[in-house]
This record gives sequence, C-alpha cells and structure tokens, in this order.
Amino acid sequence: MTSTSPPDIDEYRRTARAWLEARTAGLPPDPGLDDARAFMADLYDAGYSGITWPVEYGGQGLSAAEERAFQQAASDFTLPVGVFGIGLGMCGPTLLSIGTEEQKRRHLPPLLRGEEIWCQMFSEPGAGSDVASLQTRAVRDGDHWVVNGQKVWTSVARQADLGLLIARTDPDVPKHQGITMFVIDMHDPGVTVRPLRDMTGESHFNEIFFDDVRVPAENVVGEANGGWSAAVTTLLHERVSIGMGAARTERPASFAALRRAAGERGLLADPAVRERLVDLYLRERAFDLLSAKMSQEVKAGIQPGARGSVVKLLLADLTLDSADAASEILGPDTVAHDDEGRIARALAWGPGMALGGGTNEIMRNIIGDRVLGLPREPQVDRAVPFKDLKVGTQAKEADR
Repeated sequence: MTSTSPPDIDEYRRTARAWLEARTAGLPPDPGLDDARAFMADLYDAGYSGITWPVEYGGQGLSAAEERAFQQAASDFTLPVGVFGIGLGMCGPTLLSIGTEEQKRRHLPPLLRGEEIWCQMFSEPGAGSDVASLQTRAVRDGDHWVVNGQKVWTSVARQADLGLLIARTDPDVPKHQGITMFVIDMHDPGVTVRPLRDMTGESHFNEIFFDDVRVPAENVVGEANGGWSAAVTTLLHERVSIGMGAARTERPASFAALRRAAGERGLLADPAVRERLVDLYLRERAFDLLSAKMSQEVKAGIQPGARGSVVKLLLADLTLDSADAASEILGPDTVAHDDEGRIARALAWGPGMALGGGTNEIMRNIIGDRVLGLPREPQVDRAVPFKDLKVGTQAKEADR
C-alpha cells in the first residue's frame, strides 16, 4: 500500500494493530534475546521493519505516513525490539547516508530482519565529552587496519554482532582530521567486552578493549581520515533516535505511572500532588509533540541537524524531573513502591540520561552555537596536530 490517502492509511494502521495484537499475545512475560530475534524476523516478514527504507536494501519503500501509522498502532504494545534500537536508529541510518553500496546490501537487510545486532563505539575513558580527542588507534597494514585501544559506555555491546567504531588513523594532523570510522566484527577474538554495573543494579553499559583487531579496508565507512564527519552523521541520528524512542515507550516514572501510584496511596486529594502531576503531564506532552514533529520531518527527508540536541536535552531534563516528582510525591515509597521496582530504577537511572548521548552541557553548547547563533566557545586546539596535544587538557568540544 503506497497511497497516502486517509482510508488506505487507516486500513494500514488497523492491519498493523491486528498483527501486533496477535503476535505479542504469544510473547513470554520477560522476552529474551532469542524471542527478540524471532519477533524482528516476523516483523520483517509482515512488512513492518524498515518501512521507509529503500527496497533494494531490505526496506519496504513506503512513505512517512505508513511509518507514522505503524508507530501509532505500536504505541499500545511493549515490543521486544530495544536491543536493535542502536542499529535501526543510528548505525543503519549512517550506512544509508554514507555507506558504500556493498556495505548497504551486506548489512542493512540482516539488521532489519533481526539477524545482526549493532552497537556504536565512540566514547573513551580519556576523551569524555571531547570525542575528537579519542586515542584508540588504527594503523594501515596492507588490505587491513589494525585497531588497538579502549571504548566505554557502550550499550548492547555484549549482545552485538557488529558495531561502528571511530579510531585515530593520523596523529600528525589536527584531531578532527585524523579520524576514521569502521564497521567492527564484535566476535573478533581481539575484541573483549566487559559489562559495567550501574546503580540500578543492571549493566546498561560496557567497556570494550581492542587488541590487534584486524579490520578489512572495505569496512571503512565514508572516507579514511573523514571519520569526524561520519561521526557527526551518527550523532545526529542518535539524538533524534533517543528522543523518538523515548516518546514511543512509557517512561517508568511517567505521569501515568506516578498518577497511578499516587492514587493507590490516596494522595490525589492533595492539591500540591495534583499540581506537581499537572506540571509533569504538561512537560511530557510538550516533549512528545516535539518528538513527533521531529520524527515526521526525518521521515519526510528533512534532517534536524543541531535541533536534534534540543530533543535529547529535553528528554534528559524530563527524566530528571520525573525522578524528582516521584520522590516528592511518594517520599520513601519511591524506593519501596512495588510496581516491579520500575519507579525506583527510574530514580537511579535519571542521572544516566543526562550523560548518555552527550551531556546536558554539551547539548546546551550545540543549541547555543548552532540553533540560536550565539558566539561560539574558543577552541584553541583545532589547528594543532593531535600528537602535539596533551590529552585531557583540550578545550571542550562544542560541535559534536
């Protein structure tokens, strides 16, 4: 169905909802990785994976209208697709934008079918928010590049089959000019993944070590030493993807969850509680509307650019505010509330959202520079060869 007339789109939405209702009915209460892969395979076979992606790369070749209709139908279901989010929202779109024809045909169909899971490896222990100060090295050796170094704060790395890595390939030029992006086989024996347990008690992130990992030259994404531009492409997709993904799922400390919890405790008669809930509802609604608008623009081929940082910043602020609202309304019950411990985990996870995908401070710099046109921060190290820099003392990165 490629027509965008209202009757066809309504039918598309109804058909998608009926399929989702039937398929999710057979899911176990806590789906595992095998369940997630099977669900993605069925989603692909039903025509609901890669709805707007080109047909030649495994997509459906449909319009943004069908994509919106499916997301509307899916909003009432909990789908086991989170482990594929980085591939579908960041890595896949990067390959679509700047990958070679061979890379697109090799990697995109398996990604859409759930056969391969992807991660994204940018952050390093010594680089912080200054991503361009990365020290992981890749040295050319014939038809391969040899990678050595470390990455950190990487989501789904333990489950990932492949990943996008940025590494330094020329230390004799300024830091932004000597970086290259690669597709990495996460099953290579030189790749070691170690989980990092956070204060939620879970391991959302991982650190990764590379020891003489040999990467075929054809795995370069974009141009050699042009990896900064490639990284910016991925980061733009990342920020929009984080915001749109959050808008499609119920946040653990959302208005609905806190209203339900407050009602169970007879707290809704308190005017202060009601006022706090109304404030949270308005902030959620504003975020969801902005996220939906940005999603529609992306599907229509309008790239958000630096405006994607607005969505990411608002989500981080909303996550922190939701955690504050939970503690204000529920008090000690925030950590003792039953609800499978979701609200307590949301409280512990709040600070992480202000760090992942770029810190709030970096987001504000980007918004000020690129959206509002404010004077840029001084960047004294952009013309200095990387080998002459003292890593860890560079100016803050304001243009990620």
